[in-house]
Amino acid sequence: MSKKAIVVGASSGIGWEVAKLLLADGWHLGVAARREEPLLELKALAPDSVEVMTIDVTKPDAGERLQSLIKRLGGMDLYFHSSGIGKQNRTLEEDIELRTMETNAVGFARMIGTAFRYFAERGEGHIAAITSIAGTKGLGPAPAYSATKALGANYLQALEQQAHQRGLNIRFTDIRPGFVDTALLNGDFPYPMLMRPDKVARDIVKSIYHHRHIRVIDWRYRILTFFWRLVPNWLWRRLKL
Repeated sequence: MSKKAIVVGASSGIGWEVAKLLLADGWHLGVAARREEPLLELKALAPDSVEVMTIDVTKPDAGERLQSLIKRLGGMDLYFHSSGIGKQNRTLEEDIELRTMETNAVGFARMIGTAFRYFAERGEGHIAAITSIAGTKGLGPAPAYSATKALGANYLQALEQQAHQRGLNIRFTDIRPGFVDTALLNGDFPYPMLMRPDKVARDIVKSIYHHRHIRVIDWRYRILTFFWRLVPNWLWRRLKL
């Protein structure tokens, strides 16, 4: 029997690439995002192996729609969360901050929580989600983005602890990429060390298969975040980013 995975945020970028890799490995997929057209393109690659559902993680019914997709798929072994937005906001525009919070914090907790409760009732499962190296420290150019990515990482860690305490066989993989060349990055800044989405996706799938708890992609960002953590707060607040 083939394994079943749901990929939320599968319409583009990393989510799209991960979905294609899982399909190639024989998984039966449920794919979801706000935009249906790209999801139908994924279904066209393997019509008998892909179920499609439009889900906006910021909407109150998103959890119920995920549950419907799980039923349509006939169960779920892996939940992969790739939905998120990010934008520099050096002038702290309210709309940007609030939309980021609604998607990356409220939407993240809504969807991860729904997957967790499903796996808790089922008895086992695997939750993998993209957070970011941006959650390592508060970043002045992107306050809401860095804050919500820290929230995501801590939320996964908290659920992993809760699962252990409750004796639940739920595995977690926290994926922390650096800058990836996707539509998520706005074009007003020359981002360094850009990585290709397909390369990042291969690393993600490998990390899921090896049951990695935390995966920083790639070695350059592992070095960078190691030194970021060593910077004292008095110095960090003075850095020009």
